[in-house]
Amino acid sequence: MDMTEGKKPAAAGRVTGILLKYAVPPVITIGLCWLLFHDMDPSMMWRTIRQECDFRWIWGNFALGLLAHVARAARWRIQLRALGIRPSLWQLVLSIFGTYSVNLVFPRLGEVWRTGYIAQRERAPFTKVFGSMVAERLADTITVGTLAVITFLIIGSRFTAYVTQDPDRFDGIISIVASPVLWVCVALAAGIAAWMWIRYPDNRIVATLRRLWKGLWEGFAVIATMPGKGRWLLLTILLWGSYFTALWCAFRSFPLTAEVISQHGIVALLVCFVFTSLAMGVPSNGGIGPWQWAMIFGLELYAVPGLTRDYAASFANLVMGVQTVALILLGVFTFAWIALAKTADKRHEPDR
Repeated sequence: MDMTEGKKPAAAGRVTGILLKYAVPPVITIGLCWLLFHDMDPSMMWRTIRQECDFRWIWGNFALGLLAHVARAARWRIQLRALGIRPSLWQLVLSIFGTYSVNLVFPRLGEVWRTGYIAQRERAPFTKVFGSMVAERLADTITVGTLAVITFLIIGSRFTAYVTQDPDRFDGIISIVASPVLWVCVALAAGIAAWMWIRYPDNRIVATLRRLWKGLWEGFAVIATMPGKGRWLLLTILLWGSYFTALWCAFRSFPLTAEVISQHGIVALLVCFVFTSLAMGVPSNGGIGPWQWAMIFGLELYAVPGLTRDYAASFANLVMGVQTVALILLGVFTFAWIALAKTADKRHEPDR
């Protein structure tokens, strides 16, 4: 038997995995941005931004975003210290800045980069650091999920009334979610994975995954036993409170989005916050595309006179654009700092 025959499918699988991981998100981003911009007059968008935006509130949005990054770094430090890993807060802040800038180019790779950066710098096991990062991200998922449930309980009737304006689209979504074929495929995939896990523990791939899982679990489970749970919870509240207040500042920057809050209250802001937070889970480059669509959808639920779709798009594009530019600048600063620090460390190394 030709040994190369077995290698070809494996190589093809790796190539397919890489394409799915790194090619699909840009396609989603470009497609959604095209849908967003192709019917829009750019000159009108810029005119709306110049005439309507109070950039002092945008600076407030930026400052609160920075505070959220610092809170995230401080929260992660509590988990890492419980594992005996003691990076400085500054190094963790840099790792957070780097994460978001990397995700702009390679979605989801930022989390792997920050794990590797801290693990290498602190000479710590990658899997433990990665597990603590997974726990940190799971806390965010639980937070967003909880807010989403509360929000949909509050606005259920309004949301249903809006969606059912287009019966065909609504029925299509329901038919997909309720499809027995979908759930049979999910159950079948889960069953095969569980059978492989139990039946073939010595298989090279399964054994590797088991070792990885053990390290991940150690990093993940520490959240239940670590000291400083109260501070960790307070930092979680600070983190998401900063995100929420940052969006409030963004709404205050345009007269008509500020009017949405005035007429419909904080619930309208919460709805847009939840929708945009959920949109960040869509595989895309830094949320570009899904975030704007989610914001426009949220604003359409709470329309005020004069708040057209183009106006909402101008607002959403400005806020996302400012966030993206900020992440790029923070990324440049981070990687320049790391490079200079490495150069300085090498200069101070004793000659051998």
